[in-house]
Amino acid sequence: MGLRALFDGRPVERPAFPDVRDRAVWAAVDGTALVADARAVLARPAPVLTATAWARTFRDGVRTDYEDAARELRERVTTLALAAVLTGEAPPSDVPFLDGAIDGLVALAEATTWCWAPHDRHAAGRGEVLADPDDPLLDLGAAEVASLFAWADQSLGPHLDRRAPGLRKRLRREVDLRVLTPFERIRDWHWLGLDGDAHNWNPWIHSAVLAAALLLVDDEERRRRLVRLVVEGLDHYVAVLPDDGGIDEGVAYWWHGACRLLECLDLLAAATGADARDVPVLAALIRFPHRMHLGGDAYVNAGDAPARLPAAQPWHVLHRWGERLGDADVRAHAVSRARAGGRLAWPSAGLGRALAALADPGWRTAPADEPRGTWLAREQWLPRVQVLVARETAGTPSGLTVAVKAGHNGERHNHLDVGSYWVAVDGVPVVADVGQPTYTAASFGPDRYRAWLLRSEWHNVPEPGVTQEPGAGFGARDVRVELTAAEAVLSADLAGAYPGVARWIRSVRLVRGRGAHVLVTDDDSVRPVRLRHVLAGDVELRTGEAFVSPDGRRVLRLSWDAGATTAELERRRLTDPLLRSSWGAHLSRLTLVVSEGPARVRLEQVR
Repeated sequence: MGLRALFDGRPVERPAFPDVRDRAVWAAVDGTALVADARAVLARPAPVLTATAWARTFRDGVRTDYEDAARELRERVTTLALAAVLTGEAPPSDVPFLDGAIDGLVALAEATTWCWAPHDRHAAGRGEVLADPDDPLLDLGAAEVASLFAWADQSLGPHLDRRAPGLRKRLRREVDLRVLTPFERIRDWHWLGLDGDAHNWNPWIHSAVLAAALLLVDDEERRRRLVRLVVEGLDHYVAVLPDDGGIDEGVAYWWHGACRLLECLDLLAAATGADARDVPVLAALIRFPHRMHLGGDAYVNAGDAPARLPAAQPWHVLHRWGERLGDADVRAHAVSRARAGGRLAWPSAGLGRALAALADPGWRTAPADEPRGTWLAREQWLPRVQVLVARETAGTPSGLTVAVKAGHNGERHNHLDVGSYWVAVDGVPVVADVGQPTYTAASFGPDRYRAWLLRSEWHNVPEPGVTQEPGAGFGARDVRVELTAAEAVLSADLAGAYPGVARWIRSVRLVRGRGAHVLVTDDDSVRPVRLRHVLAGDVELRTGEAFVSPDGRRVLRLSWDAGATTAELERRRLTDPLLRSSWGAHLSRLTLVVSEGPARVRLEQVR
């Protein structure tokens, strides 16, 4: 069922959401932590968006100098706006939170561009390092600011009219010029997915356009036209979602793609009365995050994803859709992770998301005693993205958990990782994927795979004399999965990922029960072959075995045939802040050079 068929022809009303005057709603919220955050924010100077920082993308490839400041300014406004709503401070009394939010909104309104520099093909095409305010580009950065403006106007509008008359008109003007008019005028944006390549940009940007259309546009006919275009655009995204709910961009991007689709459907339901719960793919889609869960904050992190998912996610969206579709595992996972993070709403997730979470009484009172670990199934197999996750014991992260991916090297946010695998011990990844680095201007260009951590040499894959190549044509073949109570096995011919290799059968097997272990076998005729292993923690190398200690305690033993194998161990010091937040100061790489005979590695927990 397409979304257009569901929403076409329905009247589009402005949704009714509580604003700052609805004190019964906001008085029920424990805003102590958020108000404390706001006071801390006011004590710090506001970030300044500079042309020099924006231009660094073009000059030296550094994009974070500007994007970090832009994100900090948006989060500052969000935190102060939330505090102004929760406290209800109103003119003519002292209104420090409201004033701070107003100053931040005006600073964003006066910025030359909302676009992030690497996305501005117009500036690059002109050979310039400054954006042209008369030629706005609708990207993720513009979407983020438009969404912030829409929700700030909706939640604080009556107080903005009293404290800063004219500001709301200015917010509407900027959103119209930078977002709504370009969205209407240009109907072949690459992120629409007209060619069948819809990805997270599609719902990410559409969610902002939808919020702006519903909350800022007074012209009813234009509002209906914008909503119709949003629904048409979202249909391109829904059309490419696999029926198993898998997202090849990974769990980290699920929140920016699939989750934003769910939020769009919530907004559309509020505006039109149409209920999208029967869209077939949604039941599988909401299960994807917990199906990739290893334990704690660790998730299977294929492609550009951190190994440890930040706590600041809109968990209330998962919880609400779990309730709506009757999925207790989805609800339990959302509650568990939200409570582990200590917050029910996070300013860094966005103002609209935070307001929705805080205003939802069902989320605020989600029971603390929901089942723990019920979502941790014995195994999960997603055939479309070709990822298997299997654990030693269902319902708990304790013991061994193994994840394996086949797939191909043309996936979105791809790393060269066909045939790679993860091993977690008690929910902590030990045989690991390095994860997402800090993005630069080269992260999505022709030089992408020059980055060391994206290459196959730094993934847990074989190296049969050549390394893997990028592109959808380089992938696994003849992928097979066998699932029984005693074992979970994924086997595949990886030769297609390596140029010039005729055949390469790898199998990754989790054996349950007494003596539980993981056995990785590479059945091929090429010798010597290098078997790479990225290990998190200190590694003690011995003859025919190695022990890994992530926290000073041995947790995993790897063993192999010492007679035909030479082991090489190196330690990689990490300087990237994103990588250090996941792994600390270093990672290790164990390379086993097999000269003859079977290429097998056994991994078992040290108990």
